[in-house]
Amino acid sequence: MSDQTRASHPIYNLLPTEIAGFDSLAELALDMRWSWNHATDGVWRTLDPVLWELTQNPWVVLQTVARDQIERVLADPVFRKNVDDLLRDKGQAAERPAWFQQKHPQAPLTCVAYFSMEFMLSEALPIYSGGLGNVAGDQLKAASDLGVPVVGVGLLYQQGYFRQVIDKDGEQQALYPYNDPGQLPITPVRQANGEWLRLEIALPGYSVWLRAWQVQVGRVKLYMLDSNDAANFPVHRGITSELYGGGPELRLVQELLLGIGGWRLLSALGIKPEVCHLNEGHAAFAVLERARSFMKETGQPFEVALAVTRAGNLFTTHTAVAAGFDRFAPALIEQYLGRHAEQKLGITLHDLLALGRQNPNDSSESFNMAYLAIRGSGAVNGVSRLHGKVSRHLFESLFPRWPEEEIPVGYVTNGVHMPTWDSAPADDLWTGACSKGRWLGMTENLEQNIRRVSDTTLWQFRTAASKSLVEYARGRLSRELAVSGASSEAIDGAKHLFNPNALTLGFARRFATYKRPNLLLHDPERLLRLLTNSQRPVQLIIAGKAHPEDDAGKALIRQWVQFVRRPETRPHAIFLGDYDMLLTERLVQGVDVWINTPRRPWEACGTSGMKVLVNGGINLSELDGWWAEAYTSEVGWALGDGREHGDDPAWDAVEADALYDLLEREVIPEFYTRDQSGVPTAWVKRMRESMARLTPRFSADRAVREYTEQHYLPAAAAYRNRAANKGAVGRQMVDWQHAVDRKWGSLRFGDFRVETNADHHVFEVEIFLNDLDPNAVRVELYADGINGGDPVRVEMKCARPLPDPSRRCVYHATVPTARPARDYTARVIPHCDGVAVPLEDTRILWQR
Repeated sequence: MSDQTRASHPIYNLLPTEIAGFDSLAELALDMRWSWNHATDGVWRTLDPVLWELTQNPWVVLQTVARDQIERVLADPVFRKNVDDLLRDKGQAAERPAWFQQKHPQAPLTCVAYFSMEFMLSEALPIYSGGLGNVAGDQLKAASDLGVPVVGVGLLYQQGYFRQVIDKDGEQQALYPYNDPGQLPITPVRQANGEWLRLEIALPGYSVWLRAWQVQVGRVKLYMLDSNDAANFPVHRGITSELYGGGPELRLVQELLLGIGGWRLLSALGIKPEVCHLNEGHAAFAVLERARSFMKETGQPFEVALAVTRAGNLFTTHTAVAAGFDRFAPALIEQYLGRHAEQKLGITLHDLLALGRQNPNDSSESFNMAYLAIRGSGAVNGVSRLHGKVSRHLFESLFPRWPEEEIPVGYVTNGVHMPTWDSAPADDLWTGACSKGRWLGMTENLEQNIRRVSDTTLWQFRTAASKSLVEYARGRLSRELAVSGASSEAIDGAKHLFNPNALTLGFARRFATYKRPNLLLHDPERLLRLLTNSQRPVQLIIAGKAHPEDDAGKALIRQWVQFVRRPETRPHAIFLGDYDMLLTERLVQGVDVWINTPRRPWEACGTSGMKVLVNGGINLSELDGWWAEAYTSEVGWALGDGREHGDDPAWDAVEADALYDLLEREVIPEFYTRDQSGVPTAWVKRMRESMARLTPRFSADRAVREYTEQHYLPAAAAYRNRAANKGAVGRQMVDWQHAVDRKWGSLRFGDFRVETNADHHVFEVEIFLNDLDPNAVRVELYADGINGGDPVRVEMKCARPLPDPSRRCVYHATVPTARPARDYTARVIPHCDGVAVPLEDTRILWQR
C-alpha cells in the first residue's frame, strides 16, 4: 500500500494524532479520573454535546468527532489553555502527597494488588454486574484520592453483563452488545520494545493466550486480561466473553485466568505486591500462584510458601448464604489443576482439594473457593457488622470446637465513592459547607459543617434535584417506549409524566427473590391508593435486572411492569429498563426516599442506599446489611424487628403491611407538612441528620482508610517478616506446626481446682504436655460473653513445670468474682509468635 493510499484509508485515519494538542485530549480522555472529577466535562461537551450526553465516554467522543471540529476547537486559545491547565492539574494531583503519603510516610507497603471479577468504574467501561463491581470500582477511586498504592486486576469481557429490554408483554429480554476495545477508555499493555504484553496460560491439553490491557484510574492502574486473542481457538477466544455467563467449567476457567493469569501479569510487569486483596472468592486461585511464585524464587516447598505468602493475603467475602459461594466438582479441579498441583506446586491432588473442603477426606465434597481463600489468607472480613456475624456462622464448620464469636472473620463496612455519586449541585453544596478536599482523608469536621446549612438552602437543593430527576425519567422512558414499538401517544405521554413537586420513591436493584423487590407490591390496590392521593401525591420509580437464568426474578419484573402499565397507575409509577450505572446516578441524585426490602440477613451490605446520602435522599430500609448499623430514628426509617424470619410468607405479609403503614402514617405526612415558607421542616431536619451523620461514615474514603490501617499495613509488615531470608520465619512456623502435630493428640488435662475469696477466683489446672514445649501452646481461662458482649479470655501462667516424662505443668490464673467460677473453663490452643490462631491453626483442647 502506497503512503498516499495509506494516508487516505479509513483504517489508518482513526486518530488524528498529527493535530497539535490532540495528544493532550487523548491523555485526559484515557484517565478515568473524569468519571468522578468533572473538570473535563466541558471539553467533551464542546466537542460533541449530544454524543457526550448519550455516552458519557470521552474516548468515544474523541474518536467519533470530525477532524475539522477537533482542529477548530483546539485552535481556540481559550479552549487550548483550558486543556493545558487541566493536564497540568492532572499531573500535579498525581504528584501531590495525599493522605497515605502524609499519614504513613515510612510504611512497609508499596503495593496492594486488588483482584476482582468485576469493576464498576463508569458506563464507558461496562465490565460489571452490580454490588461487587460497585465496591471494587469505588475502592479503586478512593485509593487514588487517598494515595494508597493499589493496582487493580480483573478481566476484560467482550460482552460484559447483559443489557435489558422490556418487551411489549412486560418480559425481560437479554441483549449482549459487543464491547469494542477501541471504543473503551483502555490501552494495550506494551513492553519496552512496543510488543503487546501477552501471557500463555497452560490448560489441560491446550494453551490460552491472554492479552493485557490497562486503565488509568487517577493515580491507580487497573490491569485486565482477555482471551480474545487471534492465536487462540475460537472457543477459547470466548472464555472472557461474558461476565457470569456459561456453566461451571467456563466459570472455573475464568477464575483460573483471573487468579493465576492475574498474578503472572503482575510478575511480568515487575510489580511485587506485599498485599493481595481478594475481593470475593472468585480470585482465590491467586493464592496458589503467589505461593508457586515464592517457591520458584526461594526453592521452598509449597507449605512454607503458603505460610509465608498467606500473611500478605486478605479475603473479603460478600456472600451471606452458603449457596452463594462458588463450588466446583472434584473432577473439574482434577482436570484443570491436578497436574499443576503435582508438577508446579509439588503437592498431591488430595492436598489441593483439601484446601477447598471442610472435610479433606470426603471424596465427594465440592471444592469451595471461599474455603481456599480463607486457608490462603492472613485475614478475612465481611462487608458490614451484621455480615461479619453472619459470615462467622457460615464458616463455623472450618473451625470445629471454637466458639462462633471467635471464628476469625472481622468486618469492614463498605462505603461508596461520594464524588462519583453526588450530583453537581450536591458537590456545590458540600464544597460550600465543607471545602473541596472533604473526601481526601480529613472527614472529622464534615458533620458539624453540613449542619450549618439552612433549611431553606437544603430544601431548594432538594426541589431542584427532584425536578432534574423527573425531566430525566421522562426522557428516558419515552426513548424506551420508542425502542419497544409503543404508540406515538404513549411516547408523547411519557414526556409529561410525574410532578416535580410530588414525593418520589425509588426502588432499584437486582431482582432476586431474597431482595423481595415485590414487597411493596404485596397489596397492589393499597399501593395504588397511596400513589393516587390527590392531596398528597406519591410517585414511584422502579428499575432492576434479573439474571437471565433466574425465572423467579424475571417473574417479579413482569409483575411490576404489568402494574405500572395499568391505566390508573401509569401517571404515578414507572419501570425504567436496563438498570446501569448512568441510571443509578440519576436515581440516587434525585429520589426523596430510597426503599430497600431484603430478607434479613441475606443482604451482606448493600451500597445503593449509601449513594443517596450525599444527595439528601433518605433511606427506608430493612434492618439488614449496612442499615442495621446506620439506622437511628433521626436519619431515616426502618423496616423489620432486627431478627431473622427465614422465607416465611406470613412474615413477608406482616412487613409489607408495616411498609404501607410507615409510608402512610410517617413518611408521606412528614414530606407534606410545611411551614409558612413551604419548607417541610421535620423532613429537612431528618435529611440534614442523614447527610451529616452518615455520609462521612459510609464513604469509600473511610472504608479504604480502614482497610489500609487495619489490614494492608499489618499484612505488608507480616509478609515482609515471613519472606525475609528466603522465608526463614515461614520455615520455622511450618516446623513448629509439625511439632505440634506430633504431640497434640496426646495432650490432656489433669486436676482442675478453684479457690474463691472475697474478691477473686484463683484457678489452677494440671496439663500433661507429652514432651511438647510449653512455649508452643497457650493455656487460657475462657467464659462466654454476656448479652452479646465479647468473651473473656485470661491467659494462665505455668506456675511450676514438674520434672517427669509426661511434661506435666500446673497453670494458674486469677479473675474477679464478678462472675461465678462455674462460668469459666480452661482450654489449650497452639501458640507461635506471629501465627494467627485459629485462622492458621484451628486446633483447640477444652478442659470439659
